[in-house]
Amino acid sequence: MKIKVLFFGLTHDLTGFDHEQVDLPDGGRLDDLCRRYEVRFPRLREMADSIVTAVNQEIVERSSALRDGDEVAFLPPVSGGAPDAPETAARADVYRITHSAIPTDELARELKAPADGAVVVFEGIVRDNLGGRRTLYLEYEAYQPMALAKMEEIALEARLKFPVDRIGMIHRVGRIEIGETSVAIVVTSAHRRAAFEACHYLIDRLKQVVPIWKKEYFADGAIWAEGESDPRLQAGADLALKVCGSSKVG
Repeated sequence: MKIKVLFFGLTHDLTGFDHEQVDLPDGGRLDDLCRRYEVRFPRLREMADSIVTAVNQEIVERSSALRDGDEVAFLPPVSGGAPDAPETAARADVYRITHSAIPTDELARELKAPADGAVVVFEGIVRDNLGGRRTLYLEYEAYQPMALAKMEEIALEARLKFPVDRIGMIHRVGRIEIGETSVAIVVTSAHRRAAFEACHYLIDRLKQVVPIWKKEYFADGAIWAEGESDPRLQAGADLALKVCGSSKVG
């Protein structure tokens, strides 16, 4: 059976390619595929405890069976989005991955309604340093279909917790310069507290579970950003520094 395999973030650097198609015997399991790559790329084996695998955009255990035509993605810890993506709508919400500059003001105007008493906007901006080390620029990449699905999922989580009206999330991918916006979140609601709390919740969850990775470039090297607090999508920065061959931060 034929399986499409995708690599993102640090796993992309380790293998030297972002995808390939492989043949597995009928009845093969995800673990068989993982072991095959760990033999080819021993550092993947070193990262086994921090890498998660998704089959057809759903995170699964390595014991899962595979079927002909499945898509398997190796996902390192996210660092919290491919051409511009169509938006996915739920209650007129907006979820997008884009290569272009993020039009935050336009997004806020699009989402707010006459019944809203509050519009809260968060923008993540590319800063010029990491621990005192001067940053030149950033690059983001995403597992786009899964990223959009996860954005919608965490928006639904937020709706269960907070009485909000509409939600917008846009993440940029590709090269982003110092001072530019990498991610924007807009929340509208009748009252300010719900909008503030939901916006805070959404950016934290986006950084934990949405499969988007950040690479930071310096004059003397580059590193993949350390993952955040979801244990299934997290690892320490030490391994990232080791694999990328970069000097110590700071």
